[in-house]
Amino acid sequence: MLKCIAIDDEPLALRQVTSYIAKIPYLQLVASCSNALEAQSLLAAQSVDLIFVDINMPDLNGVDFVRTLTERPMVIFTTAYSEYAVEGFKLDAVDYLLKPFGFADFSRSVAKANSLYELRNNQRNAAAAEPASEAEPKDREYISVKADHKVSLVRIAEIVYLESEGEYVRLHLADGSAITTLFRLKNMEAALPSEQFMRVHRSCLLYT
Repeated sequence: MLKCIAIDDEPLALRQVTSYIAKIPYLQLVASCSNALEAQSLLAAQSVDLIFVDINMPDLNGVDFVRTLTERPMVIFTTAYSEYAVEGFKLDAVDYLLKPFGFADFSRSVAKANSLYELRNNQRNAAAAEPASEAEPKDREYISVKADHKVSLVRIAEIVYLESEGEYVRLHLADGSAITTLFRLKNMEAALPSEQFMRVHRSCLLYT
């Protein structure tokens, strides 16, 4: 069950989102908020898994609101202004719904969020169940990577470069293959030997 909140300063739009949430069996609406400041107070007291937030709001817009969150849940932006899409995805939003949207579009976005939620949980459970010797080899020649519902050891010297894809990192290997794993680039950078990798772009690490 995904705990979620809906934020929109337009009463009709807020009612639409909350009615859609009620139709999805794995969503639990914790609260609906008419502005981002109200949502900030709510999130200070409890955590949620998913936020539906309008972008164009008074006082504090949706993009700036999400930037203020230190513990950031999954985010689905809703707005009538398509020019905000790029800013939304820069914040690793799960999706971006352009108003007016119907239940079919809404349910597709929610399905993406649920898949990401389940993938993260599976990754945490797998990491907790594995011996430390597999996840963190003592010789540091390998790094453990979870992809396609399994954990594999990748030889660090075989990594040509790594690129960020939002919540994911794609590892490009010397044999021409690539592995995509649910992992932020900054966390992957911390796990790799710093003397062997150089950040050449904010979304790219190069093996040196």
